[in-house]
Amino acid sequence: LFIFSGFIKANDPLGFSYKLQEYFEVFKADSGLSLFESFAHIALPLSILLCVSEMALGFMLLVGYKRNLTLGLLLTQIVFFTFLTFYSACYNKVTTCGCFGDFLVLKPWTSFWKDIALLILITLLISGRESINELFSGLITSSLTIIAIILSFVFPIHAYRNLPPFDFRPYAIGMNIKDNMKAGAEYVPAAYESGFIYENLKTGKQEHFNMKNYPWQDTLNWKWITTDNVLIHDAINPPKIVDFSITSMDGVDLKDSILNNKDYMFLLVCYDLTKTEDDETLHAKINDLYKLAASEKIKVLALTAGDAKQIDDYKHKHQAMYDFANADGIVLKTMVRANPGLILIKDGTIIMNWHHNNFPTYSDVKQKYMK
Repeated sequence: LFIFSGFIKANDPLGFSYKLQEYFEVFKADSGLSLFESFAHIALPLSILLCVSEMALGFMLLVGYKRNLTLGLLLTQIVFFTFLTFYSACYNKVTTCGCFGDFLVLKPWTSFWKDIALLILITLLISGRESINELFSGLITSSLTIIAIILSFVFPIHAYRNLPPFDFRPYAIGMNIKDNMKAGAEYVPAAYESGFIYENLKTGKQEHFNMKNYPWQDTLNWKWITTDNVLIHDAINPPKIVDFSITSMDGVDLKDSILNNKDYMFLLVCYDLTKTEDDETLHAKINDLYKLAASEKIKVLALTAGDAKQIDDYKHKHQAMYDFANADGIVLKTMVRANPGLILIKDGTIIMNWHHNNFPTYSDVKQKYMK
Protein backbone atom coordinates (compact mmCIF):
# COMPACT_ATOMS: atom_id res chain seq x y z
CA LEU A 1 0.00 0.00 0.00
CA PHE A 2 2.87 2.38 0.76
CA ILE A 3 4.58 1.59 -2.53
CA PHE A 4 1.33 2.03 -4.45
CA SER A 5 0.43 5.28 -2.67
CA GLY A 6 3.92 6.71 -3.20
CA PHE A 7 4.01 5.60 -6.85
CA ILE A 8 0.66 7.22 -7.67
CA LYS A 9 1.77 10.51 -6.11
CA ALA A 10 5.23 10.26 -7.73
CA ASN A 11 3.45 9.90 -11.07
CA ASP A 12 2.31 13.53 -10.62
CA PRO A 13 4.64 15.22 -8.08
CA LEU A 14 3.64 18.71 -9.23
CA GLY A 15 -0.03 17.93 -8.58
CA PHE A 16 0.88 16.55 -5.14
CA SER A 17 2.85 19.72 -4.39
CA TYR A 18 -0.29 21.77 -5.14
CA LYS A 19 -2.12 19.73 -2.50
CA LEU A 20 0.69 20.26 0.04
CA GLN A 21 0.60 23.99 -0.67
CA GLU A 22 -3.12 23.94 0.05
CA TYR A 23 -2.48 22.29 3.43
CA PHE A 24 0.33 24.70 4.33
CA GLU A 25 -1.76 27.75 3.39
CA VAL A 26 -4.59 26.50 5.62
CA PHE A 27 -2.19 25.89 8.54
CA LYS A 28 -0.63 29.34 8.04
CA ALA A 29 -4.06 31.02 8.07
CA ASP A 30 -5.25 29.09 11.14
CA SER A 31 -2.06 29.23 13.21
CA GLY A 32 -0.47 32.47 12.00
CA LEU A 33 2.93 30.73 11.94
CA SER A 34 5.19 31.90 9.11
CA LEU A 35 6.87 28.48 9.20
CA PHE A 36 4.07 27.04 7.09
CA GLU A 37 4.54 29.79 4.52
CA SER A 38 8.17 28.68 4.22
CA PHE A 39 7.01 25.09 3.73
CA ALA A 40 4.64 26.24 0.97
CA HIS A 41 7.62 27.66 -0.95
CA ILE A 42 9.37 24.28 -0.93
CA ALA A 43 6.24 22.19 -1.52
CA LEU A 44 7.65 20.61 -4.70
CA PRO A 45 10.85 19.14 -3.18
CA LEU A 46 8.83 18.10 -0.13
CA SER A 47 6.31 16.31 -2.35
CA ILE A 48 9.12 14.41 -4.10
CA LEU A 49 10.74 13.48 -0.78
CA LEU A 50 7.43 12.19 0.61
CA CYS A 51 6.86 10.09 -2.52
CA VAL A 52 10.38 8.68 -2.29
CA SER A 53 9.92 7.99 1.41
CA GLU A 54 6.68 6.06 0.90
CA MET A 55 8.01 3.91 -1.94
CA ALA A 56 11.41 3.28 -0.36
CA LEU A 57 10.02 2.44 3.10
CA GLY A 58 7.42 0.13 1.56
CA PHE A 59 10.17 -1.73 -0.29
CA MET A 60 12.40 -1.85 2.82
CA LEU A 61 9.54 -3.40 4.77
CA LEU A 62 8.98 -6.05 2.08
CA VAL A 63 12.62 -7.15 2.04
CA GLY A 64 13.08 -6.78 5.81
CA TYR A 65 15.83 -4.15 5.61
CA LYS A 66 16.65 -2.56 9.00
CA ARG A 67 13.23 -3.45 10.39
CA ASN A 68 13.34 -1.22 13.51
CA LEU A 69 14.35 1.88 11.53
CA THR A 70 11.85 1.09 8.78
CA LEU A 71 8.95 0.53 11.17
CA GLY A 72 9.81 3.69 13.14
CA LEU A 73 9.86 5.82 9.99
CA LEU A 74 6.65 4.23 8.70
CA LEU A 75 4.93 4.99 12.00
CA THR A 76 6.15 8.60 11.87
CA GLN A 77 4.87 9.02 8.33
CA ILE A 78 1.47 7.52 9.13
CA VAL A 79 1.09 9.74 12.21
CA PHE A 80 1.91 12.77 10.02
CA PHE A 81 -0.67 11.85 7.38
CA THR A 82 -3.25 10.97 10.05
CA PHE A 83 -2.87 14.47 11.49
CA LEU A 84 -3.32 16.05 8.04
CA THR A 85 -6.43 14.03 7.20
CA PHE A 86 -7.97 14.54 10.66
CA TYR A 87 -7.47 18.31 10.42
CA SER A 88 -9.02 18.41 6.93
CA ALA A 89 -11.97 16.25 7.99
CA CYS A 90 -12.63 17.95 11.32
CA TYR A 91 -12.41 21.51 10.05
CA ASN A 92 -13.40 20.86 6.41
CA LYS A 93 -10.41 22.85 5.21
CA VAL A 94 -9.06 20.66 2.41
CA THR A 95 -11.85 18.72 0.72
CA THR A 96 -9.68 15.97 -0.83
CA CYS A 97 -6.55 14.51 0.72
CA GLY A 98 -4.44 13.77 -2.36
CA CYS A 99 -3.33 10.40 -0.91
CA PHE A 100 -3.73 8.64 -4.25
CA GLY A 101 -3.58 11.68 -6.54
CA ASP A 102 -6.21 11.85 -9.27
CA PHE A 103 -6.35 8.04 -9.50
CA LEU A 104 -8.54 7.68 -6.42
CA VAL A 105 -10.02 10.81 -4.82
CA LEU A 106 -10.91 10.21 -1.17
CA LYS A 107 -13.00 12.43 1.06
CA PRO A 108 -11.21 13.63 4.23
CA TRP A 109 -13.10 11.37 6.66
CA THR A 110 -12.60 8.34 4.41
CA SER A 111 -8.90 9.08 4.21
CA PHE A 112 -8.70 9.62 7.98
CA TRP A 113 -10.23 6.22 8.75
CA LYS A 114 -7.89 4.68 6.19
CA ASP A 115 -4.97 6.16 8.13
CA ILE A 116 -6.41 4.88 11.41
CA ALA A 117 -6.52 1.37 9.89
CA LEU A 118 -2.89 1.78 8.79
CA LEU A 119 -1.91 2.92 12.29
CA ILE A 120 -3.41 -0.28 13.70
CA LEU A 121 -1.59 -2.38 11.11
CA ILE A 122 1.72 -0.61 11.78
CA THR A 123 1.22 -1.23 15.51
CA LEU A 124 0.72 -4.93 14.80
CA LEU A 125 3.91 -4.98 12.72
CA ILE A 126 5.85 -3.28 15.50
CA SER A 127 4.53 -5.71 18.11
CA GLY A 128 5.54 -8.64 15.91
CA ARG A 129 8.76 -7.15 14.56
CA GLU A 130 10.81 -10.13 15.72
CA SER A 131 9.12 -12.13 12.96
CA ILE A 132 10.30 -9.69 10.26
CA ASN A 133 13.57 -10.92 8.78
CA GLU A 134 15.64 -10.08 5.72
CA LEU A 135 14.57 -12.03 2.64
CA PHE A 136 18.10 -12.24 1.27
CA SER A 137 21.67 -11.96 2.48
CA GLY A 138 22.76 -8.60 3.88
CA LEU A 139 24.66 -7.54 0.74
CA ILE A 140 21.79 -8.41 -1.63
CA THR A 141 19.17 -6.74 0.60
CA SER A 142 21.29 -3.58 0.91
CA SER A 143 21.96 -3.49 -2.83
CA LEU A 144 18.28 -3.93 -3.70
CA THR A 145 17.32 -1.20 -1.21
CA ILE A 146 19.83 1.24 -2.73
CA ILE A 147 18.49 0.50 -6.22
CA ALA A 148 14.90 0.97 -4.98
CA ILE A 149 15.77 4.34 -3.40
CA ILE A 150 17.49 5.53 -6.60
CA LEU A 151 14.50 4.49 -8.71
CA SER A 152 12.18 6.16 -6.20
CA PHE A 153 13.98 9.44 -6.90
CA VAL A 154 14.28 8.97 -10.66
CA PHE A 155 10.59 8.34 -11.31
CA PRO A 156 9.05 11.52 -9.74
CA ILE A 157 11.85 13.72 -11.11
CA HIS A 158 11.20 12.31 -14.59
CA ALA A 159 7.44 12.86 -14.16
CA TYR A 160 8.04 16.45 -13.04
CA ARG A 161 10.40 17.30 -15.88
CA ASN A 162 8.06 15.83 -18.48
CA LEU A 163 4.37 15.08 -17.83
CA PRO A 164 2.67 12.40 -15.67
CA PRO A 165 3.28 9.03 -17.42
CA PHE A 166 -0.18 7.89 -16.31
CA ASP A 167 -2.74 10.67 -16.68
CA PHE A 168 -5.93 10.25 -14.63
CA ARG A 169 -7.18 13.82 -15.05
CA PRO A 170 -10.26 14.74 -17.12
CA TYR A 171 -7.96 16.62 -19.54
CA ALA A 172 -5.88 13.56 -20.46
CA ILE A 173 -4.99 12.77 -24.07
CA GLY A 174 -8.04 11.39 -25.86
CA MET A 175 -10.52 12.97 -23.42
CA ASN A 176 -13.28 15.19 -24.76
CA ILE A 177 -13.85 18.23 -22.57
CA LYS A 178 -17.46 18.63 -23.73
CA ASP A 179 -18.24 15.02 -22.78
CA ASN A 180 -16.56 15.41 -19.40
CA MET A 181 -18.70 18.47 -18.70
CA LYS A 182 -21.82 16.31 -18.96
CA ALA A 183 -23.28 14.47 -15.98
CA GLY A 184 -23.17 10.68 -15.98
CA ALA A 185 -26.08 8.27 -16.19
CA GLU A 186 -28.49 8.40 -13.25
CA TYR A 187 -27.02 11.71 -12.11
CA VAL A 188 -28.25 12.98 -8.76
CA PRO A 189 -27.16 16.46 -7.66
CA ALA A 190 -25.68 17.11 -4.26
CA ALA A 191 -28.25 17.81 -1.55
CA TYR A 192 -27.83 20.53 1.05
CA GLU A 193 -29.88 21.42 4.11
CA SER A 194 -30.24 25.10 4.89
CA GLY A 195 -29.52 25.98 8.46
CA PHE A 196 -28.32 28.69 10.77
CA ILE A 197 -25.52 29.32 13.24
CA TYR A 198 -26.74 30.86 16.49
CA GLU A 199 -24.67 31.95 19.49
CA ASN A 200 -25.87 31.28 23.02
CA LEU A 201 -25.77 34.66 24.77
CA LYS A 202 -25.13 33.05 28.17
CA THR A 203 -22.40 30.57 27.29
CA GLY A 204 -20.99 32.14 24.11
CA LYS A 205 -21.19 28.73 22.41
CA GLN A 206 -22.26 28.58 18.77
CA GLU A 207 -24.58 25.85 17.50
CA HIS A 208 -26.03 24.79 14.16
CA PHE A 209 -29.83 24.62 13.77
CA ASN A 210 -31.96 23.50 10.84
CA MET A 211 -35.10 25.13 9.46
CA LYS A 212 -37.31 23.25 11.90
CA ASN A 213 -35.66 24.04 15.23
CA TYR A 214 -33.77 27.32 14.89
CA PRO A 215 -34.53 29.63 17.87
CA TRP A 216 -35.51 32.75 15.95
CA GLN A 217 -38.04 33.81 18.59
CA ASP A 218 -35.75 33.33 21.60
CA THR A 219 -33.82 36.59 21.32
CA LEU A 220 -33.04 36.60 25.05
CA ASN A 221 -30.85 33.49 24.82
CA TRP A 222 -29.78 33.24 21.20
CA LYS A 223 -28.17 35.57 18.66
CA TRP A 224 -28.13 34.81 14.93
CA ILE A 225 -24.61 34.69 13.48
CA THR A 226 -24.85 33.43 9.92
CA THR A 227 -26.68 31.18 7.50
CA ASP A 228 -25.13 27.76 7.13
CA ASN A 229 -25.68 25.03 4.52
CA VAL A 230 -24.88 21.44 5.47
CA LEU A 231 -24.11 18.80 2.83
CA ILE A 232 -26.59 15.93 3.14
CA HIS A 233 -25.09 13.78 0.39
CA ASP A 234 -22.60 14.23 -2.43
CA ALA A 235 -23.63 14.31 -6.06
CA ILE A 236 -23.90 10.91 -7.76
CA ASN A 237 -22.21 10.59 -11.18
CA PRO A 238 -21.51 14.33 -11.45
CA PRO A 239 -19.63 15.86 -14.41
CA LYS A 240 -15.88 15.32 -14.30
CA ILE A 241 -15.36 18.96 -15.27
CA VAL A 242 -17.51 21.63 -13.64
CA ASP A 243 -15.39 24.78 -13.73
CA PHE A 244 -14.07 25.07 -17.29
CA SER A 245 -14.42 28.64 -18.54
CA ILE A 246 -12.42 30.81 -20.94
CA THR A 247 -13.02 34.52 -21.52
CA SER A 248 -11.33 37.03 -23.77
CA MET A 249 -9.52 40.00 -22.27
CA ASP A 250 -12.69 41.99 -23.03
CA GLY A 251 -14.82 39.58 -21.00
CA VAL A 252 -16.36 37.70 -23.96
CA ASP A 253 -17.11 34.01 -23.29
CA LEU A 254 -14.91 31.91 -25.61
CA LYS A 255 -15.64 28.48 -24.16
CA ASP A 256 -18.15 27.29 -26.77
CA SER A 257 -16.24 28.65 -29.75
CA ILE A 258 -13.09 26.83 -28.60
CA LEU A 259 -14.73 23.53 -27.69
CA ASN A 260 -16.79 23.45 -30.93
CA ASN A 261 -13.92 24.44 -33.20
CA LYS A 262 -13.73 21.71 -35.89
CA ASP A 263 -10.17 22.71 -36.80
CA TYR A 264 -7.01 21.94 -34.88
CA MET A 265 -6.09 24.55 -32.29
CA PHE A 266 -3.17 25.10 -29.90
CA LEU A 267 -3.73 26.16 -26.30
CA LEU A 268 -0.61 27.52 -24.62
CA VAL A 269 -1.25 27.18 -20.88
CA CYS A 270 0.61 29.71 -18.69
CA TYR A 271 -1.32 29.59 -15.44
CA ASP A 272 1.00 32.10 -13.69
CA LEU A 273 2.95 34.47 -15.93
CA THR A 274 5.21 35.48 -13.04
CA LYS A 275 6.38 31.86 -12.72
CA THR A 276 6.44 30.88 -16.38
CA GLU A 277 9.67 29.26 -17.58
CA ASP A 278 11.91 32.13 -18.64
CA ASP A 279 14.12 30.46 -21.24
CA GLU A 280 14.86 32.41 -24.44
CA THR A 281 15.24 29.27 -26.54
CA LEU A 282 11.85 27.98 -25.37
CA HIS A 283 10.08 31.23 -26.21
CA ALA A 284 11.77 31.32 -29.60
CA LYS A 285 10.27 27.85 -30.23
CA ILE A 286 6.84 29.08 -29.10
CA ASN A 287 7.04 32.09 -31.41
CA ASP A 288 8.15 29.90 -34.33
CA LEU A 289 5.25 27.50 -33.76
CA TYR A 290 2.84 30.43 -33.65
CA LYS A 291 4.12 31.94 -36.91
CA LEU A 292 4.00 28.65 -38.81
CA ALA A 293 0.58 27.71 -37.39
CA ALA A 294 -0.83 31.16 -38.17
CA SER A 295 0.44 30.90 -41.75
CA GLU A 296 -1.82 27.85 -42.15
CA LYS A 297 -4.70 29.47 -40.25
CA ILE A 298 -4.25 27.24 -37.19
CA LYS A 299 -5.11 29.30 -34.11
CA VAL A 300 -2.78 29.59 -31.12
CA LEU A 301 -4.35 30.94 -27.94
CA ALA A 302 -2.52 31.46 -24.66
CA LEU A 303 -4.49 30.86 -21.45
CA THR A 304 -3.56 32.50 -18.17
CA ALA A 305 -4.96 33.57 -14.85
CA GLY A 306 -2.82 36.72 -15.00
CA ASP A 307 -4.09 40.26 -15.39
CA ALA A 308 -3.72 42.65 -18.32
CA LYS A 309 -0.48 44.20 -17.04
CA GLN A 310 1.19 40.81 -16.57
CA ILE A 311 0.14 39.81 -20.07
CA ASP A 312 1.46 43.05 -21.54
CA ASP A 313 4.81 42.66 -19.73
CA TYR A 314 5.06 39.05 -20.91
CA LYS A 315 4.31 39.90 -24.54
CA HIS A 316 6.90 42.69 -24.60
CA LYS A 317 9.55 40.56 -22.91
CA HIS A 318 9.16 37.55 -25.20
CA GLN A 319 7.97 39.32 -28.40
CA ALA A 320 4.80 37.22 -28.23
CA MET A 321 2.29 37.96 -30.99
CA TYR A 322 -0.33 35.34 -30.07
CA ASP A 323 -3.56 36.30 -28.31
CA PHE A 324 -4.28 35.74 -24.61
CA ALA A 325 -7.46 34.75 -22.81
CA ASN A 326 -8.31 34.35 -19.14
CA ALA A 327 -9.13 31.13 -17.29
CA ASP A 328 -9.14 30.03 -13.67
CA GLY A 329 -5.66 29.24 -12.35
CA ILE A 330 -6.68 25.96 -10.72
CA VAL A 331 -8.28 24.77 -13.97
CA LEU A 332 -5.11 25.65 -15.90
CA LYS A 333 -2.96 23.76 -13.36
CA THR A 334 -5.20 20.76 -13.90
CA MET A 335 -5.19 20.93 -17.70
CA VAL A 336 -1.43 20.42 -18.05
CA ARG A 337 1.29 20.05 -15.41
CA ALA A 338 3.65 22.60 -16.94
CA ASN A 339 4.03 26.37 -17.02
CA PRO A 340 3.97 26.81 -19.95
CA GLY A 341 2.44 23.67 -21.38
CA LEU A 342 1.03 23.13 -24.85
CA ILE A 343 -2.22 21.38 -25.75
CA LEU A 344 -3.44 20.42 -29.21
CA ILE A 345 -7.24 20.30 -29.28
CA LYS A 346 -9.88 19.65 -31.93
CA ASP A 347 -13.66 19.76 -31.45
CA GLY A 348 -13.17 19.63 -27.68
CA THR A 349 -10.92 16.54 -27.76
CA ILE A 350 -7.39 16.65 -26.36
CA ILE A 351 -5.22 15.33 -29.21
CA MET A 352 -1.83 15.75 -27.50
CA ASN A 353 -0.08 17.78 -24.82
CA TRP A 354 3.55 18.73 -24.16
CA HIS A 355 5.69 19.92 -21.28
CA HIS A 356 7.82 22.96 -22.05
CA ASN A 357 10.89 20.71 -21.71
CA ASN A 358 9.60 18.76 -24.72
CA PHE A 359 8.18 21.65 -26.72
CA PRO A 360 7.54 20.43 -30.30
CA THR A 361 8.09 22.04 -33.65
CA TYR A 362 5.05 22.80 -35.76
CA SER A 363 6.24 20.46 -38.53
CA ASP A 364 6.49 17.52 -36.08
CA VAL A 365 3.00 18.20 -34.72
CA LYS A 366 1.56 18.50 -38.21
CA GLN A 367 3.17 15.28 -39.37
CA LYS A 368 2.29 13.13 -36.33
CA TYR A 369 -1.02 14.48 -35.03
CA MET A 370 -2.82 16.56 -37.66
CA LYS A 371 -4.34 13.77 -39.72
